[in-house]
Formats: sequence, structure tokens, C-alpha cells
Amino acid sequence: MIIKKYIVKDMNEALNKIKMELGHDAVIISSRKIKKGGIFGLFSQKYIEVTAGVDKSQKYDDYNNDDVNSVSMEESIKALKKAMEKHTNKALVSEKDNTNIKKTEKIYDGEKDSKDEILEEMKEMKELITGLSNEKAKGESLNDKIKSKLKAVDINDRCIEKILLDLHGNFDDNNIKEVIKNNINICDIDESGIIVLVGPTGVGKTTTIAKLAGRFSLIEKKKVGLITVDTYRIGAVEQLRTYADIMGIPFSVVITLKEMDEAIKSMSDCDVILVDTTGRSSKNEMQISQLRAFVERTGTNNISLVVSCTTKDKDIEAIINGYKKLNYKNIIITKLDETTTYGSIINIINYAGKPVSYFTTGQNVPDDIKKLSLEKISSIILGEDNI
Repeated sequence: MIIKKYIVKDMNEALNKIKMELGHDAVIISSRKIKKGGIFGLFSQKYIEVTAGVDKSQKYDDYNNDDVNSVSMEESIKALKKAMEKHTNKALVSEKDNTNIKKTEKIYDGEKDSKDEILEEMKEMKELITGLSNEKAKGESLNDKIKSKLKAVDINDRCIEKILLDLHGNFDDNNIKEVIKNNINICDIDESGIIVLVGPTGVGKTTTIAKLAGRFSLIEKKKVGLITVDTYRIGAVEQLRTYADIMGIPFSVVITLKEMDEAIKSMSDCDVILVDTTGRSSKNEMQISQLRAFVERTGTNNISLVVSCTTKDKDIEAIINGYKKLNYKNIIITKLDETTTYGSIINIINYAGKPVSYFTTGQNVPDDIKKLSLEKISSIILGEDNI
């Protein structure tokens, strides 16, 4: 019996080496995942350690090869015993012979019938392992295919790994969609009282707040008030003032905390007061703290973080973390009309751990703001539907 151990990257490589080294009659006795290389355990690569065996009449040295790591006869017998429990008492090796492997002519000490029975069992085990290896290779191939599909729609690695775990090996299209849906949360916000929108510059806060004002005022016939503290961006105040004039709703510009109190008091008869805030860098803690003072002055917890669907994944993570101090309750995702892939939707929701309330799909006020169902969102993400 010749026993050899191989360190390989995958089972296909192992099978090719075993077939070349030991022949078609070889069987896999055991396999386990190991890590090699790296610095202090970091950046190590994953390999598979495969132990295989074959019954040959030649001596062990005839099969010795510098490219293959040999194992001691004692280790080989232990592995074989574990794989074939019913024959554990039939595999013996001499402790003295272990010091001189060339003298080892036989592993099994028993009658010819016993040996034949063991060989038959080994052949059956080889067929079983070959079948399992083929199924595993097929599963790994499908796994890679699904991973590539999810990457193609810009879902990040963190979300892909979670989705693959949730699939439990069931790569049916319907199951994939269900898992996507299970990783998305949606909500309806309280459309009364004071609603504050926060977020970085360039995500479309002012246009979004105008769309909400139009929706509440023109469609739902509510009395709406508009407040802005965005006095830094050129034209922002005039843009919102124009929308307010067109819709015939009260509008106030706030520079100080005292003015915030006065503006809210002047709109006390409104059903909804929408507050547009200054876009701040999520990396500037001082600016975020200043913004937090204005948000807290409104006395509301109905706060929405506005994030663009076109934002890079690393920037999404920074924005989400930077704005946590403002205790936003939900997400509004904008600019779906400005991208062709929508994996960032699930990335944003996953990073934030908050539900999404609205999506914006264009520049038209008030039409291009929508609530989408889980079915619609998952179809858009997977490229089965469009906005």
C-alpha cells in the first residue's frame, strides 16, 4: 500500500496529481483545508491537504518523488483506519520497520480473503468520493458564477458573502431573488410634523425636499412649510424659494439656532414642516457637530439620510458612519436615473442597518420620487427590471 500526501489549491489539481502519480486505482483517504504562507498568519492562502493511497506490489521507493510530501507509515495507517472503521483491527505495522521504510512489504497482516475484502471496500469508497468530488466541483462552479453575477451589478464583497451564505447552496433564480429581498428593508416615514433631511453635498437633498413638498402639498393636500439652513451653497436658497413660491407654501431661511426656533413657531399651523440642511463632509467631525445642533433644535427624530445611488462603495461606508451622530431613522436613495447598475442599493442598506423610505428617479418635481416594493427593488438590482 502506497500512501502519499498532496498540498493543492483545489480538488481538480489533487485528482490530476493522484491519477498521474498513483494511477487510476488510487483512492482518496482524507482531505482537509489548511493555510500556508502569509505574515504572522495574515494574508495566508488557502490550500487543501489530500491523502491518497493505492495498493502496489512495488516497494515504496519506486514511487518516491521530490514534488510529493510523503507521510510516515504510522500516519497513513491511522488515516486508513479512520476512513474504514470496520477494518481497523486488520491494519498493523511494525514499530521497528518504521525506521527503515524500504523493508516494509505489507501494511495488512491477515488472510488473502481479508485483503481482498478491504480492496473491494476501498474501490467502493473511491467511487463514492469521486461522486462527491464531482458534486462539490459543480457546486463551486455555480458559486463562482453567482458571485460574478452579483459583482457585475456592483454588489460589494461583504453583501455577496452574506447572500451566498443565505442561499445555502440553492442557486435557483427565484431563491436568489428571495434572498436579495430578505436583505432589503423598506419603511414608511411619518409624513407629519417636522421632517429633516441630512446628507453630504451633491446627493440631491434640495431637489428631494422639493419633491416631498410637492407630493404632500399638491397630491396629499397637506399644509406644508419649508425651512432651509443651507446658506453655504450658491443658489440653494433661491432654488428652494422658487419651489415654495410655485407651490404657494411658507418658506424660511435659518442661519442661527434662535432663527430655527422662530421659523418652526411661525409654521405651527402646518401639517408638515420640511427642513433642508447644509451638505457636510462626513469626515469633518466639527461640521457634523454644528449640523447636529440645528437638527436637535427641531426637536424631531424623523430624520432621513440622503445618499446617492452613484456613490462609490468606500464613500458610502464613510458617509454612513460619519452621519450616525445625527441619529437618522431611514435612508432616501437618490439618482437612480444616473446609473445603470443598482447593487449600491443593497450596499447602502447593509452599511446603514436602516430601512429605505424613498427613491428618486429624475429631476421632475414632484413626480420623480417613489416608494418601491421589495419585489421591484430586487428586480432592479438583478437587472430584471428598470426604473
